[in-house]
Amino acid sequence: MARFIIQRMNKRNALKSMAACAMLAASASLLVACSPNAPKFTAIDLTGADYAKGFALTDHNGQARTLKDFQGKIVMMFFGYTQCPDVCPTSMAEMAQIKQLLGKDGERIQCLFVTIDPERDKPEMLREYMAAFDPTFLALVPTPEQLVALAKDYKVYYKKVDGPTPTSYTMDHTAGSYVYDTSGKLRLFTRYGTKPELTAADIKQLLAQAS
Repeated sequence: MARFIIQRMNKRNALKSMAACAMLAASASLLVACSPNAPKFTAIDLTGADYAKGFALTDHNGQARTLKDFQGKIVMMFFGYTQCPDVCPTSMAEMAQIKQLLGKDGERIQCLFVTIDPERDKPEMLREYMAAFDPTFLALVPTPEQLVALAKDYKVYYKKVDGPTPTSYTMDHTAGSYVYDTSGKLRLFTRYGTKPELTAADIKQLLAQAS
């Protein structure tokens, strides 16, 4: 557990995240029509986006998973890796906090962690990592080939950064979470560093639309 404790945010990852958010915001501005009745979200509104429509991956329990498995729930999807020193544990802890802030509606949230480091992130390690934050969280494990295609489809950046030894490398990557509504449609991209209370408020709006 100690290795999952939140440390300071890595500056390089923060810059990559900001760049990715800027690109997503530019794309979203072309997709969302201006309307006085449109919901106002803190997150980037991706309603109507023509990418990141789904996946077919195996979870840390060896079970095949697709987005359709979580129909009826809000899905929050984050790309990261277990040996990330700061951004990933911070984001996962915030997901757990968001679920708590929603109270009973927290049962309608499914958090998914997609590893960008399948070389080191083995199922047993991912199972332990998920349990450190919330027992309902699921990790998805793409093959290296699946990861390339998935990252392209989801517009996610990741890059291996060599360390002093072959196994001590780090991974630069996009920091932020995709949010799907209860019908499985992509709706939001939450920026890294957004207060959990604000993301919880966005999710409440999505849940209200589903009622």
